[in-house]
Amino acid sequence: MKQKTLFPWIAAALILACGVCLFIRFVPCGKGTAALPSQFIPAPPDYTDPVMWITRDEDPDNTGADVFYVVSTWEEDWSAEDGTTCHYADVWNPRHQADMASEITRAASYMAPGNRFFAPYYRHATIDAWVTQIEDTVMRRTRLSMEDVKAAFDIFQEKRDTSRPLIIAGFSQGGLAVVELLKHMDERTYGQLAAAYVLGYKVTDKDMKECPRIRPAKGDKDTGVTVCYNTVKDVRYIKPIIAGSDICINPVNWRTDATPATVHDTITITLSPEYKVLVATGYSADEYAPYKGIINSGDIHSCEPWLYSECLRENFSVRASEWRRKESL
Repeated sequence: MKQKTLFPWIAAALILACGVCLFIRFVPCGKGTAALPSQFIPAPPDYTDPVMWITRDEDPDNTGADVFYVVSTWEEDWSAEDGTTCHYADVWNPRHQADMASEITRAASYMAPGNRFFAPYYRHATIDAWVTQIEDTVMRRTRLSMEDVKAAFDIFQEKRDTSRPLIIAGFSQGGLAVVELLKHMDERTYGQLAAAYVLGYKVTDKDMKECPRIRPAKGDKDTGVTVCYNTVKDVRYIKPIIAGSDICINPVNWRTDATPATVHDTITITLSPEYKVLVATGYSADEYAPYKGIINSGDIHSCEPWLYSECLRENFSVRASEWRRKESL
């Protein structure tokens, strides 16, 4: 009788133990986030392996900057061979690499000239997290992604010539990575920073309170600063999950007021001081199709690294030169 009474408790204990074992199987060693049993986590990148990087050395005179670029979001949720869902890009998957490379090489076309350019592949969180427009979901999903970027940045710092000015830049999820790198870096590394460029993502008062190294750019020459902007057709199209920023600068005239500026002859870019966002007029942005009701739906999220590419290319040079001038004093 006692044995029959105890059996349900023993069985429950065994089930609980098995459940714990099943959970533990999916907890990765070291840094990262524990995965749920229904989730697949791709193998981590090895940033000592050159195949994990796209690099360009286009600074033969050693007068430019070292540019660390973080790519945006490319993959949707996908299924592993066993049918489990994956919420991350797989850096060892040739198709995922090719997707990231398409953006990285395009960014390098204007960021690399006169500089040394470095961009890692990383397990970026899939677009499905962003589509929820829920801050907690995005932050939870991107935790693993940000650990990858920090690991890549640390190896980049170990290997580069730290007497050269540093520029970090990223688009969309890559912009989030720039914010997290500013929080991650130490003061010595911050002293090497010509500027950080958050393209198509937000910088909040909370970020700045948490990290004094995040200092909003006020013009075109200040160094050690963060450049941040988002572009919309009208302020009513602001997506807070991406563009709910507390800082903004116009990358065409490098002003933080509402003075309009013209880019590509016909497009007017005006900063809204109230909403901390750029408003583009005279620009259809038809080349960017709306996507899942969150991207290019009144906002022009996909334009951020490309519409202002010439302005950014020139500004990289200006801030790197200003950093070198200050260092020589």
